[in-house]
Amino acid sequence: MHRAAKIALMVAVDLLALPVCFLVAMLLRVGDAAAAMQYPMAAYLLVAVLTVGAFSLSDLYRAVIRFIDQRMLAVTGCTLALATLSVYLIMVGINDDKFPRSALVIYWFIAFSYVVTSRMTVRNFLRRHMNQAPQADHAVAIYGAGEPGAQLALTMRTSNQYRPVCFFDDKRALNERTIAGLRVFHTERLAETVRSLGVRSVIVALPSVSPQRLRDIMERLALVGVNTRILCRLLDLADGATPVHAVRDLKFEDLLGRQPVPPRPELFDRCVRGKRVLVTGAGGSIGSELCRQIVTLAPAALHLVDHSEFALYTIRQELLGRHPDMRISAHLGSVCSARLVERILQDHPIDTIYHAAAYKHVPLVESNIVAGLRNNVLGSQVIAAAAARFKVRTCVLISSDKAVRPTNIMGASKRIAELIFQAAAATHGHDTTFCMVRFGNVLGSSGSVIPLFQRQLAHGGPLTITHPEVSRYFMLIAEAAQLVIQAGAMAKGGDVFVLDMGEPVRIVDLARSMIVMSGLTEKTPQNPAGDIGLKFVGLFPGEKLYEELLTDGKVFPSEHPRIMRMKEHALDPGVLDTYITCLMLACDTHDRPMIESMVKAIVSEYTPQPNGTRPPDSPPDSPPDAPPLAMPPDKNRPALLRSFSPHRIQ
Repeated sequence: MHRAAKIALMVAVDLLALPVCFLVAMLLRVGDAAAAMQYPMAAYLLVAVLTVGAFSLSDLYRAVIRFIDQRMLAVTGCTLALATLSVYLIMVGINDDKFPRSALVIYWFIAFSYVVTSRMTVRNFLRRHMNQAPQADHAVAIYGAGEPGAQLALTMRTSNQYRPVCFFDDKRALNERTIAGLRVFHTERLAETVRSLGVRSVIVALPSVSPQRLRDIMERLALVGVNTRILCRLLDLADGATPVHAVRDLKFEDLLGRQPVPPRPELFDRCVRGKRVLVTGAGGSIGSELCRQIVTLAPAALHLVDHSEFALYTIRQELLGRHPDMRISAHLGSVCSARLVERILQDHPIDTIYHAAAYKHVPLVESNIVAGLRNNVLGSQVIAAAAARFKVRTCVLISSDKAVRPTNIMGASKRIAELIFQAAAATHGHDTTFCMVRFGNVLGSSGSVIPLFQRQLAHGGPLTITHPEVSRYFMLIAEAAQLVIQAGAMAKGGDVFVLDMGEPVRIVDLARSMIVMSGLTEKTPQNPAGDIGLKFVGLFPGEKLYEELLTDGKVFPSEHPRIMRMKEHALDPGVLDTYITCLMLACDTHDRPMIESMVKAIVSEYTPQPNGTRPPDSPPDSPPDAPPLAMPPDKNRPALLRSFSPHRIQ
């Protein structure tokens, strides 16, 4: 039965029973049925209505009968007393001398006895009914002996998937106590209790647990060899959801080390609702999530651009399936094609552009620098120029933390893209607001470490890590899309927006957490019988040990407390155009030293790393790291490349 129907049924039964309770009280007071019936029916209904109102104030009707307790009954008794007092004051106010005031005291006792008896009877019936459910073989313990855990234990008795056997709790005062029919054990007795009771899984029933504490709990449970799951929401239990739906596996988001950053509604739809929006790279991880969030904000039209036919088809079908009446147009082609982009903007006036199209996989771009630079640099230049020409109101570039003091071509190409948008803001800022958003590593995006570890876990390992000390900032894919949308609303022109992502996460810690989340153990020299090992393979060419989000530029607060705004140094727009022209000419030669020299001329912070970094666990007699590639002289190399020096504006 639906929750609203249950409440309506309880109210109806009380409206019938409470007048009877008042009649019994009158009979006990006056001792004569005829005298008791002299009072009009309106008096009996008034008492019943006031009492039901008092019960509503005490949340008696909101309480789940299976979990009703002494505290709820005590609150109900107090509000019943208030209802009785209200009736007394009404009788005094109308100066009814014939009404026996002491009957109200008797009514309180009778009505309270009715409430306790009726609720306890129904509660005991439901609990006996739940105990008749077939016993499940999967023995589980519940971590957290509070109210959420008690509700979960009672709900599980209706399940044939789980069999709750005990509680674990950190509070010593609860040790050896009984809650919801289960014994509570202190967490110091985890190992012996798990073995003696045959516990296979532990469900964490702590709705407000912090990510750090959840990580600690998970690691403690992994040491005793049990799988960890987590309670979703108390509301699911109150609505009668089965334990299968109320309990879920741990996700890495639960262990992120910080709470997810929620969007601000007034910023979230400012550049989208009722606007005509264009998303480039719409079939990619970030682009597709952007589209999913945009369609929920009721844009006037949504245009998708991607060079992958399959990716474009997939996201278009998904969006149309969810919003069949929305105007969604798919454009197949590369953002490097100025003709394509200009034709789209000419045929379909656009208010907001989110430029997500880019190559972002560091090793692949490092070994294919020409394709990477053309796509990331030329594509950004085409988008910025077209946005300015057709007076698009807002244009947002999705950049990367690898653009800060880059050591690889991918990061350098994203920094050049930022410079392009900064130059466009300086030149065309009166018509179009240009801004940039820097991401950390997005969980679950294509090419990220999480899917790689998941595949390696599925194949029995090992998990490959480049270096023991490598660390990264992480953000949820929903956070990434929300950051992009909000940045456009807060931009003043030429801004760089960065999300406060807390502390960076060491990849080796992430790998170990994923091993534990899978219910496995790490194979180490101290534990050779473990399930999954770790393998350090050495830093990839151009890879950093750690990433940075901020440079030496000025940092300002934004309208969102967890989003920072920065002003970066920029290049003179005319000089930048010349640089990019020469960079594209260098790409035509496929001469890597020439290309790197040109990139260095544009991005002075770019420091290419030597190829072939030695793995950290290689033997001491391994050859030393190769020095950086020297740029050989070339008489055919344009003299202009050797004479460039950056001309920066602040």
